[in-house]
Amino acid sequence: QVQFVESGGGTVQPGGSLRLSCAASGSIFSIVVMGWYRRATGKQRELVATITYGGNTNYADSVKGRFTISRDNAKNTVYLQMNSLKPEDTAVYYCNAYPAIGYWGQGTQVTVSS
Repeated sequence: QVQFVESGGGTVQPGGSLRLSCAASGSIFSIVVMGWYRRATGKQRELVATITYGGNTNYADSVKGRFTISRDNAKNTVYLQMNSLKPEDTAVYYCNAYPAIGYWGQGTQVTVSS
């Protein structure tokens, strides 16, 4: 089963930036669409952004213009650059294929507060 390990989270002030990384245990060459998801406390997991193998991207309206998803297929890694962070971005962030496959990783915590 393919597995994902997220990293790069932390605590930042509103307006700050973070870059998340997602390392896959196996090749993501065959995964056409990868995505970043997040789950805020008391909320359901939601899809934040997706990227195709060829680099086409889509974003949730709430993060459009602030977040950038990218992937390095040769390195089996997906990234999420987050700028102009808001308190409502606080959540545990996960990566997976879209639609999701296999098991979810532990995620990486992003906290935006002053």
